[in-house]
Amino acid sequence: MAITEGKAAPAFTLKDQAGNKVALKDLKGKRVVLYFYPKDDTPGCTKEACGFRDLWADIENTGTLVFGVSPDEEAAHQKFITEYELPFPLLCDPKRSMMEKYQAYGEKNMYGKITMGVIRSTVLIDQDGKVIKHWQRVAKAADHPAKVLEVLTSL
Repeated sequence: MAITEGKAAPAFTLKDQAGNKVALKDLKGKRVVLYFYPKDDTPGCTKEACGFRDLWADIENTGTLVFGVSPDEEAAHQKFITEYELPFPLLCDPKRSMMEKYQAYGEKNMYGKITMGVIRSTVLIDQDGKVIKHWQRVAKAADHPAKVLEVLTSL
């Protein structure tokens, strides 16, 4: 299934860092940012997470929920959240099933070599579960949260 702006976002149910189930259907009525990243506590992923953290008050003022999604398990997410004081949940997708639905796992080019892996990307979903914006490949992790906030404040 392709991620298409204006169309319904793929359904998902994943556990967060505390083992709580989070399902898209339960988030109706809220705008949602899903940002996909390769691994907790790595340089680019930390910059991106801390960017969302640093803009948290402004993001929260837009009435938007933020969820980070990676293949990491609950314990790694808990450590990452504690270490960097992240105010939003991180979802566990160790089988990468949600990432595949959201086109956030597949072929990527790293230093000229084609590999399979997590594609840093973000999907913004409206209150009715439709995709508002899809950033298919985020090039600069540190700058990306500000770009997301820019779109959120324009809605």
